[in-house]
Amino acid sequence: MTVVLTTSPGFGRHGRVPARIEAEGWTFLRAADAAEMEAHLPEADYLVVGLVPVTAAVLAKGPRLKGVLKHGVGVDNIDIPACTAAGLPVTNTPAANADAVAELAMGLMFAMARFIPQGHASVTSGGWDRRIGTQLGGKVLGIVGLGNIGKRLARLARGLGMEVLATDRVEDAAFARDCGVTYLPLEELLARADYVSLHVFGGAGNAALIDDRALARLKPGARLVNLARGEVVDLDAVARALESGQLGGVAIDAYVTEPPDVSHPVFAHPNAVFTPHSGADTLEALENVGLMVIEDIRTLIAGGRPARCLNAAELG
Repeated sequence: MTVVLTTSPGFGRHGRVPARIEAEGWTFLRAADAAEMEAHLPEADYLVVGLVPVTAAVLAKGPRLKGVLKHGVGVDNIDIPACTAAGLPVTNTPAANADAVAELAMGLMFAMARFIPQGHASVTSGGWDRRIGTQLGGKVLGIVGLGNIGKRLARLARGLGMEVLATDRVEDAAFARDCGVTYLPLEELLARADYVSLHVFGGAGNAALIDDRALARLKPGARLVNLARGEVVDLDAVARALESGQLGGVAIDAYVTEPPDVSHPVFAHPNAVFTPHSGADTLEALENVGLMVIEDIRTLIAGGRPARCLNAAELG
């Protein structure tokens, strides 16, 4: 009997995914945190990862493991070299949730531009605070990380009449030409953008990418969206920039610790909007991601190597 263990709260709950899992006849286990994951690991054949870290020490507790599959895209919480050393293929689900995340990024920009959270709070508290907002058309959007999500956001923004700038380690010249996107170094992008949306991987290489120095490069009143990883943004620096007015607003979906410590001053600022790491939480995206994970588990059970295997070359 194949045992599938998941730490992702969204895997196996939506669309056609629950019926597909049942049809496969797998034993399905769910872990809400690291302790529950480690308790179930000795009996698991496949680990479907959410946000709980997967380290070498974790892998050592799963002697039956045959594969580690990310329910999503970002694999910064998976020690891929440790998986390779253990002979375990690692997969993820690129592009499956790109539309969902890009649409939330656009929604958060609308929320800041038109003061939607503040308007809601005003009306429901018996007030009538009509704030003068701004339109997104004609504004400059800087996308940091022009991968699948960033490209989808670029198309949405261009459809609204925004100018789109981007920075990425690898430039896609054909996409930039077709979509009307201009690549710039990060420093120049920050200086020109009215909105900056972050779509890079987490990890040490991008830790505190947006810090005091980066925020000082923004034009006064620019707004920031973080749907990447919590460590990409220095929250202390963001709080200071909001207080000084250098930053006109911030929308955050990802945090270093989840749930975050809301005693931090950034959570009390009236121009900050927060969502609970829900960028990929649409029925369509969760079904897409779940079906891709099931497909890859089936391939592994059959003795094959999924096309989305991230360490195929190292495994040989």
